[in-house]
Amino acid sequence: MSSSNRQAPQTMESLMAQALLMEREAVARYTELAEMMETHNNTEVADLFRKMAEYEGHHVAQILADMDWAEDDFAPHDAGTWATAEPPESVPVDEMHYLMHPWHALQLALAAEQRAVSFFDNLVREATSDDIRRAAESMRDEELEHVALVKAWLQKVPKPGAEWAVDPDPPRYAD
Repeated sequence: MSSSNRQAPQTMESLMAQALLMEREAVARYTELAEMMETHNNTEVADLFRKMAEYEGHHVAQILADMDWAEDDFAPHDAGTWATAEPPESVPVDEMHYLMHPWHALQLALAAEQRAVSFFDNLVREATSDDIRRAAESMRDEELEHVALVKAWLQKVPKPGAEWAVDPDPPRYAD
């Protein structure tokens, strides 16, 4: 067993169920993060997370189409066999800050996409058949494209200064 997943899938259905669950979680998490940023009027970061959710949504649709599974009646029963509590591509909510800049959001997205690459790379090495290996390679390559996309976005946004988290108008609570 590797550090990224507990057991390599033995069938194409199992592999695709893992991938589907991971991509669905990525859509949900990026959407949740976008909504959090909108709540704090951080629309620029919200837009970045919405775009990432859109990309992951395309992966969900592709997996469903490739496997001829219906969106509304397929729930993976043998998916989610990774070593951590959450799928590799999830962005941890506790790493969010309401004043974060696009650079921070992209760093979180980059780490999530790199974890996805590692996950599929491990599946490539542990594959029990050529079909599963090729499918895992294809998914890894798609995640590598996301890594490249996020890195390109990072080149376009400034790294915030050390004082980025200072709130000039912090919330006040009355007890």
